[in-house]
Amino acid sequence: MGGDVGPCVTVLAALQALASNPGLHLLLIGDPAALHPLLAKVDSALLSRLEIVPAESVIASDARPSQAIRASRSTSMRIALELIKTGRAQACVSAGNTGALMELAKLLLKPLEGIDRPALVTVLPHQQQGKTVVLDLGANVEYDSAQLVQFAVMGSVMAEEVLSLHNPRVALLNICEEETKGLAAIRDAAAQLKNTPSINYIGCLEGNELLTGKTDVMVCDGFVGNVTLKTIEGVVRMFLSLIKLSSTDVGRKAKFGHLNPDQYNGACLLGLRGTVIKSHGTANQRAFAVAIEQAMQAVQRQLPDRIAARLKTVLPKSD
Repeated sequence: MGGDVGPCVTVLAALQALASNPGLHLLLIGDPAALHPLLAKVDSALLSRLEIVPAESVIASDARPSQAIRASRSTSMRIALELIKTGRAQACVSAGNTGALMELAKLLLKPLEGIDRPALVTVLPHQQQGKTVVLDLGANVEYDSAQLVQFAVMGSVMAEEVLSLHNPRVALLNICEEETKGLAAIRDAAAQLKNTPSINYIGCLEGNELLTGKTDVMVCDGFVGNVTLKTIEGVVRMFLSLIKLSSTDVGRKAKFGHLNPDQYNGACLLGLRGTVIKSHGTANQRAFAVAIEQAMQAVQRQLPDRIAARLKTVLPKSD
């Protein structure tokens, strides 16, 4: 029920994902009166792999997380997360309120042992024809060096499992490459990562290196990560629109089509004992279907289990 448009996008995206993945089953959580009309003319074969789970209300996009949690009973977001907790679902995909999703997921699914707060992570293309894991993208605007190290561990596991990279390179996003400069938390995290043998830490990189392929994992705090991601998306969309207006060369358009942000929609909330994917609220049908695909991939790769196993070897046990 979330996002700027709601079921008009999410339901059609769900049907698209079902058509592309014969083994997929989906639960649509929301107001049946809003959902049923969108399914009236759908093929029975697809409907057999889709179920509506009624929800009485929706968490507002502008609700404060604390307020949203107190009033979350019977909301579509909470019910979706509870379905994971009880084992009825393996993943949740939401375009709703990010802060509420983060806090409710922490409350219901719990962070993995050794993780203070989950991080939003996505995969972006770079100019070497590969991809870079980037985190955090907005789940944590307040952070410390220990959390940056945790992000590095989780990002490294994701690069291994999703991108099939051996010994992925990990960097900290900073105002310069010198580790003696920048915020104290970044300097302290750099010192800790240097002494973590299981992480292939390569140092600090500046923002202009994010899409060059110099690193496989870029670690930053949620405030910087969110601003960086949205700036990149805005620039890429402008770039693609200029190409579309100025070029009739189909091959040229196709060459840059892989940069379309819609192809990378869906940030995984890593560090939980379950799989939660946050879609952009502005996502269109194509982009939301990509977020569903991301959820499938995370489940197939068993990311929470993989991260939990790595944490046991890297991070000190909590008291």
